[in-house]
Amino acid sequence: MTMTTPPKISLAAARINADYQQKEAAAALGVSPLTLARWERGETVPNYEMVQKIVDLYHYPADYIFFGRR
Repeated sequence: MTMTTPPKISLAAARINADYQQKEAAAALGVSPLTLARWERGETVPNYEMVQKIVDLYHYPADYIFFGRR
């Protein structure tokens, strides 16, 4: 059996696919829009708890979302 790597999408794409504007998503996550923008640009990364909130909000498995620098 061959293991395959799950497809990856950007954090911004996951937000857009979940039909959230950046300000709406930031408010739902309890962070500032600037913090979310920094995550989406890969300047900083969310901690584990925040990743779980993002997964719940966007309905994407964490393995499918690219968190980190490009």
